[in-house]
Amino acid sequence: MQDKLCSRQYTVGRKIAHCSLLIAHCLLLTNIVFAEELPTLDLQQLVDEALKNNPELISAKYRVEAFKEVPSQMGTLDDPRLEIGLIRVPMNTLSANEPMKEITVMQSLPYPGKLSLKSEMAQKEAEAAEEEYKDIEIKLIQMVKEAYNDLYFVYKSIEITEKNKMTLKDFVNVAEAKYAVGKGLQQDVLKAQVGLSRTIDELIRLEKERQSAEARINVLMNRLPQSPLGKPKDIKMTAFKFTIEELQSAAEENRPLLKGLKRMIERYRAAYNLAKLEYYPNFDVGLSVGQEKDNMNYVSGKFSLNIPLWYKTKQDRKVAEESYNVNSLTHRYNAAKNEIFLKIKEIMAEEEKGRKLIELFSTGIIPQASQTVDSAMLAYQVNKVDLFNLLDNQITLFNYQIQYEKVLTDYEKKLAELEAVVGKKLFY
Repeated sequence: MQDKLCSRQYTVGRKIAHCSLLIAHCLLLTNIVFAEELPTLDLQQLVDEALKNNPELISAKYRVEAFKEVPSQMGTLDDPRLEIGLIRVPMNTLSANEPMKEITVMQSLPYPGKLSLKSEMAQKEAEAAEEEYKDIEIKLIQMVKEAYNDLYFVYKSIEITEKNKMTLKDFVNVAEAKYAVGKGLQQDVLKAQVGLSRTIDELIRLEKERQSAEARINVLMNRLPQSPLGKPKDIKMTAFKFTIEELQSAAEENRPLLKGLKRMIERYRAAYNLAKLEYYPNFDVGLSVGQEKDNMNYVSGKFSLNIPLWYKTKQDRKVAEESYNVNSLTHRYNAAKNEIFLKIKEIMAEEEKGRKLIELFSTGIIPQASQTVDSAMLAYQVNKVDLFNLLDNQITLFNYQIQYEKVLTDYEKKLAELEAVVGKKLFY
């Protein structure tokens, strides 16, 4: 009686488990596009498309073009002024004198050197804007590479999980066969089926991550988030052969952020020199022609200048202001350089750690864990270990395989970050 009850419970449990697997499998198939049907993604093509279409980068480019239009404006004289007037207009209407008509052309002339310094300031601002554009560009490249590696990790996780699912199906079959001949336990069958269900649930979760990773790449390229993408190529660990001194030197020479700060320091130095010239006056010169009665019968010239009388509260303060700006930008440059150098050091430490872990996983941990699973499977078939140990070994192998791919993609992402920090393509 007890055997019949157990058999009936097993049959019901098995049907429920199979139904759960079927439903989960159907849900998975509605979302997952099989790898063999997908085109292969090329990272460089994604980068090129992002550089061409990314709206933030395009906006920065137009900002640069706008800045480039300023220097010529700042280096040009103000427009001349035309004045038309009446002179000696009689207040007494009985007077016989007629008013004189006068036409004057006036031109403002800044003290020599002021216009060229204003133009230089605008030119340095344009150059700083261009360096800012380049910094956005290298950060965009970094984001595309990181998103690509994230998508690769999701695809590899799906691939590994699918293999794990097939292995767990084999475990279910073995457990069912042993139970059918009276050499296994019902709870072993149910444990194996639960493990299989969890694996399919993990595949559904990974599918959602795949869609999110693809959406991030699409947005960077100014596509619709739901636009179809392909499958990333397999990646291998990139060789790293740089010293910290080489990277620091490359960053100081190439990083647009530092170059932009240098341009702004030069801009404020020009502003400082301009402030010192403000102690000297600007000029207005003019030429007038006059008409008395019906004849143009006189010509006169005009000249005026401003007197920097309040230099203590105006020009002196402006010179001090621009001096402070130069000092502020100089220290900001040094702070930015120190932060970049620190980031290089941190990334190099992460690179060394990642490289050692990749080697450890690929040559030690995963081969050993795989051998352990094979050995446990053989032992389970002859009743030397229980299913719990077999499942535990398989899950351990599965987790190691996922960890390896995570370490590998994190390593590549760190190298992409390093290129952005240095401001130069380092790996080909």
